[in-house]
Amino acid sequence: MTDQFRNILELPLLKIKDFELTLFDIVLVILIFTFSRLLVWSTQKFLKRNIFRRSTIDEGRQFTLLQLIKYFVYIIAALLALQAVGVQLSLLLAGSAALLVGIGLGLQQTFKDLVAGLILLFEGNVTVGDIIEINALIGRVTAIGLRTSKIESRDAITIIVPNSRFLDDNVINWSHNKKLTRFNIPLSVSYDCDPDQVKKILLECVRGNRDVVEKPGPFVRLQDFGENGIRFELLFWTYNVWRIENLKSEIRFGIFKAFQANGITIPFPQREVHVRVNGKDLPAEDALRKLTGE
Repeated sequence: MTDQFRNILELPLLKIKDFELTLFDIVLVILIFTFSRLLVWSTQKFLKRNIFRRSTIDEGRQFTLLQLIKYFVYIIAALLALQAVGVQLSLLLAGSAALLVGIGLGLQQTFKDLVAGLILLFEGNVTVGDIIEINALIGRVTAIGLRTSKIESRDAITIIVPNSRFLDDNVINWSHNKKLTRFNIPLSVSYDCDPDQVKKILLECVRGNRDVVEKPGPFVRLQDFGENGIRFELLFWTYNVWRIENLKSEIRFGIFKAFQANGITIPFPQREVHVRVNGKDLPAEDALRKLTGE
């Protein structure tokens, strides 16, 4: 019975010249990948329960470490599986060199994304949980894969981004230093307003917000004397980077109400039109009346 079972396992399922693929080879490959999967699962579980809980490693770097362990184990498993079925890797690479060059040229962008993914995982400049801005796209990184990464926008929309964009484009990582971030709100007021009063009102509006920190405190800049009014800039510090647009909106609502209550005018662009009829400057009403024949 044992000899019969052994003969079944050694029965060739595929034979190409000197290469034979038996049922035993298939079972062995399945066992290798099953063991690899169990090894990855147990290693990740051990790290999460015993190492990550006691350390100060942030969530993004934890994800990076787990991904690198998974990729490493699966690469070793793939090499062992090829070796187990009798594939000589050196001969395989030498015999398919021209094919690999053709594939490399055709999948150049894909390989570029794969290399970029490995660089992201090793460098750790962008990790899971970071809030980033890339080409006017602002979102939170939810996953970093080998070829693409997932970014969740403020509208809860998941965007798939090729990893090469993190290397080719300028990326702003709002979470990189894990510290406070400064934001600003520009605005203009009429030249008839008192600048000191405007400064006082702006500071009162922003200091009353729970998401604005007291130290370093907010401050106001008189930015410039504009064409239609005096331009100010309100600057403040906050931890609330993810919902910063909502925070700015709350502050603007408060500023608008405070300006109305204190009689401060927000100017709008104005243009003065001069009408010349028969070589003479006329008031707009007289010129319009003359042109329409009234």
